[in-house]
This record gives sequence, C-alpha cells and structure tokens, in this order.
Amino acid sequence: MRQFIRHPVSIPISAGQAFAGSAGKAFQAINLGTGGLAFHADQAYPLGTLLHLEITYVSPAFTTDARVVWSRQQSRGYEIGVEFLSVDDAFRARMVEQVCHIEDYRHSVQENEGRTLAFQEAAVEWINKLAPDFPNPGDESTQ
Repeated sequence: MRQFIRHPVSIPISAGQAFAGSAGKAFQAINLGTGGLAFHADQAYPLGTLLHLEITYVSPAFTTDARVVWSRQQSRGYEIGVEFLSVDDAFRARMVEQVCHIEDYRHSVQENEGRTLAFQEAAVEWINKLAPDFPNPGDESTQ
C-alpha cells in the first residue's frame, strides 16, 4: 500500500544497476513523490533491485539510489516503482518535484499565454498561485 502522495510528472530520467559502474538507460518518469517515483521501462526489474537514478531535468542533476518495490507489465513495457533509500534523498526529491512543477508552469504560461518567463519569475508566480495547493509531506497519508 502506498504511503506517500505521488504527483504526475513527465520528465526524463536515467536508471541503471546501482554500483555497476555503467551509464543508466533513458526512461520517462510518470510520477514522483516524497517516498519514491515510478517510470516506464522496456524491461522488468526484480523486486529489491538497487538502481542508480539520475534526473537531469533540474540543475544540478538529482542523483540517488533506490530500491525496486513493484513492477507491472503494461501493453508496452513495464511500470517500475522505486523507493528512495534515505530521508535526505526523499527531501531532495521533494525539491526536484517542486522544480518540475515550476518548469511545467513556465512552459504552460508560454504555450497558453504567450509569455516567456525566466525560471525565477515562474517560481515567484507558481509560489503565489499554486504552492498553497502543493501537499505538505506532513499531511501525506496512506493511499
């Protein structure tokens, strides 16, 4: 049973065997939360597998190791769910999640309103308009 709220995202990530010393493969994250994330993959990973993740959508890139906690076969590939291994990584993931929301907001404003915002301008607008609706990790409950 899920313990944390997950938020939909559509961001590129790379994932590979932790400690393998090789570059990860490119995948698409589908949701991100305080406890972990889920992504589309072309292969299954056994439960308990340790993966090294990298999200370069933010700068500096977010990197962490995570454990595979579920895998679901889909019509095209698999959905893989991983949990972060440390509280620090969970906190950093929350920051990544907020940056992703701000970046999505910035793109939405450009597309829908024709306004080009610098990241800092988008962050101020997002905080003023949408941050109050961003769930507080202390309020997250079992889903």
